Amino acid sequence: MPTRRTALALLAGSTTALALGTAPPALAHDRPFGRHGSPARRRDRATLYVDAHGRGDHTTVQAAVDAATGTGHTLVIAPGTYRETVDIPADRTGLTLIGASGDPRDTVIVYDNANGTPRPDGSGTYGTSGSATVTARPAGLTARDLTFANDWLRADHPDYTGTQAVAIKVTGDRSAFLGCRFLGHQDTLYADSASLTEFARQYYRDCYVEGDVDFVFGRASAVLDRCHFRTLTRTDLAAAPYGFVFAPSTAGADPHGFLVLRSRVTGTAPDGYFKLARPWVPSSDLTAHPMLTVRDSHLGAGIDADEPYGTMSAGFPWQDQRFAEYRNTGPGARVTVPANRPQLTRAEAREHTPAAWFGDWRP
Repeated sequence: MPTRRTALALLAGSTTALALGTAPPALAHDRPFGRHGSPARRRDRATLYVDAHGRGDHTTVQAAVDAATGTGHTLVIAPGTYRETVDIPADRTGLTLIGASGDPRDTVIVYDNANGTPRPDGSGTYGTSGSATVTARPAGLTARDLTFANDWLRADHPDYTGTQAVAIKVTGDRSAFLGCRFLGHQDTLYADSASLTEFARQYYRDCYVEGDVDFVFGRASAVLDRCHFRTLTRTDLAAAPYGFVFAPSTAGADPHGFLVLRSRVTGTAPDGYFKLARPWVPSSDLTAHPMLTVRDSHLGAGIDADEPYGTMSAGFPWQDQRFAEYRNTGPGARVTVPANRPQLTRAEAREHTPAAWFGDWRP
């Protein structure tokens, strides 16, 4: 099994390590920021440039975030691998992060904390939220053409019981991720909200998400449009299920949970070894009423067509949640046991659209 450092050199398609290998930088050495300007030819005062080799305003993403006080800043990030954790405060509203080359494989923000990783100050472990490589709190955040990754591996720490390792946690309303990649194993993409009473609207378009257990989870009102979800093979397990793609924890008062449309689920696991979803009712919110709609999407053979949903916690069966599908295709979408695959009617499907989820917001 490759180590987490070796994983950085692997090409996309690995079944044990993450697809972190960056493509050769598409930008000339003297133009690390491409068409986005440079410190010498700055777009405007609100644009800051990040380059690990010192050709920008800052060499780390966190340093640029710290400098981008106020609202409406843009961070242009040159190709490279930025091994760091990044915490974006809520007051950086309207922040935009751009991968300069236009190819998300070129610009990677990655770290390797897990739930069970001890904190350096001895105060305990990081926990699931604390494990995130990037924590994005502000409203109006936009990210383009970037890879967010957590390359922690179970094989490196067989003694850990807290194996959740988040690539990014997003809590802000009106957050948009366009053409981004999210790489991890368990709990890769944490699409959440700042509180139970805040229904954070989030949009993920043309994105790639990779993982094994609950690798898209949280309570956000999230639309995942034209995305590719790739399930990873579990070499530490001998039998199904290897994991679950989605684990929504939608607040009971929120009419909109996860909406997946025009997307696809692929993987290299044996046929039927993955579940499509299971509901997450966290101990901090026993009133949660998880919601997931998957529509107009292609589900590969790795999804268990007979029993696509599972239950995470006793007393909160998936059948009591808001799970539904509509016009999906592929071997993983076959309706072999109708009771196990709730389907929207045509009239209901008209209410499960990005416009319904977003209201007055047009990302």
